[in-house]
Amino acid sequence: MHPMVNIGVRAARSAGNLITRYVDRLDRVQVESKGLNDYVSDVDRMAEREIIDVLRKAYPDHAIMAEETGNTGDAEYVWIIDPLDGTTNFLHGFPHFAVSIALQVRGQLEVGVVYDPLRQELFTAHRGGGATLDGRKIRVRNSKSIQGRLIGTGFPFKYPDRMDAYMGMFRAVCSRAGDVRRAGSAALDLAYVACGRLDGFWEIGLQPWDIAAGALLVREAGGVVGDFNGDEAYMVSGNLVAGSPKLFHDLLSEIRPHCTPDLIKRN
Repeated sequence: MHPMVNIGVRAARSAGNLITRYVDRLDRVQVESKGLNDYVSDVDRMAEREIIDVLRKAYPDHAIMAEETGNTGDAEYVWIIDPLDGTTNFLHGFPHFAVSIALQVRGQLEVGVVYDPLRQELFTAHRGGGATLDGRKIRVRNSKSIQGRLIGTGFPFKYPDRMDAYMGMFRAVCSRAGDVRRAGSAALDLAYVACGRLDGFWEIGLQPWDIAAGALLVREAGGVVGDFNGDEAYMVSGNLVAGSPKLFHDLLSEIRPHCTPDLIKRN
């Protein structure tokens, strides 16, 4: 295994072990509101510390971009961390959440790790080295369109002003797709696209730590990831489409007509 993937895996498993210790003790978990429909628990913060401790011991000079801690350091190597993607699911005992860790080197994604601590499923990727699930190579489904396919999504519940645009996209996709799933963890949903459990995925208003590891998994599994312009600025815009090359363009063609100017402005 790539040495930096190894460290990412070690950090993800350490955080995952901590998270699972609280799954049956949710009454003891302290929760705060960060904003509209946006929550953080003390488990998020403890898991993030576990990850940072592992990364700092291995790479003390690397920078960190973490959901709860923010940005620390200034270096060409930046670890992008979501210690618990799907906090609302976790807090309700809904079993769909994950640890997400990525490494960006000089602006390019190099390493991605998504770990589901409940199923103990480990998704990994490094640039040019492919993507794996528990050590086995994975590929996106070779879907040529969204017709009859299973598509994942996420509601813009933090951005009610974007709901009308989103519902237009949702209706358009639902009119052709076989079905649509909204499970509540973008990192894990992207991992599912990478291994073929979902044919495609789209969402509005994500953050870099939601996207980074999963996006690399999809790309290294033979898929395409882009923003609503079809470009690679999804880490900046937070608007993301993913799937096999042909499905990506078909899904994008259904989404684009419903985009407001702020969703497609070029950065």
